[in-house]
Amino acid sequence: MSRKEFIASLGATCKNWTWSWSFIDEPNKRIIFGAWDIYTEGGKALILDEAWRIDPKGATSKGYPQSREHVRLIEEEGYRLFIFPIIFGGYRENGTSIMKGFTPEISEKKILRIGKQWYAGASQIDSKLAEEITRPEIYTEGTKKTITVNSYERSPKARAACIAHHGLKCSVCTMNFESRYGELGKGFIHVHHIVPIGSIKEEYKIDPIKDLMPVCPNCHAMIHQTEPPLSIAELKKYIK
Repeated sequence: MSRKEFIASLGATCKNWTWSWSFIDEPNKRIIFGAWDIYTEGGKALILDEAWRIDPKGATSKGYPQSREHVRLIEEEGYRLFIFPIIFGGYRENGTSIMKGFTPEISEKKILRIGKQWYAGASQIDSKLAEEITRPEIYTEGTKKTITVNSYERSPKARAACIAHHGLKCSVCTMNFESRYGELGKGFIHVHHIVPIGSIKEEYKIDPIKDLMPVCPNCHAMIHQTEPPLSIAELKKYIK
């Protein structure tokens, strides 16, 4: 299946199949970007850069205006963002990129602008405001399954309820990623299970307000420096 056939099978199209790297499905309000593997790292894929306005020859890029309009539709008109992975195969003599292959699967992402660049990142979990959590609910948090070693599924709903109640500030050092890093850190925080999932060995019921606490990655790592892990109160004593 060619890229054109794949995109067309999704009901999307573009202005030109040769130089387009983003596509639009107007009836379903979807924008689909190809995400190059060389621009994908840490769960984020760079999908548009203002530097791409000029092509390697120094001329105005044919694809940039279309993709910039597609980004606007996502940011302002409520279009949803999807991406599919593209494998980089080097450069042509004229400086344009060669597509070695692609994966014919799309995944929905959230758009994130950092300076003059736009990224597709992992979809954030919808959460209620703290005042909307009127009473604790019980969530299933650790369904054991056998792969090669025991692993446990973590409930996104429980995480969302924890954050909705406790907020996005670290319970130990009070770090807030959005305050420190701006839009890049928005919505980011680890959630610490007061009773480690690995010690349960079976499915159990968890109260996300009582049993989960938001912590930054540094404090989370320090909590698990000991066995059994330190409590939130115990780790606070180490902060200088």
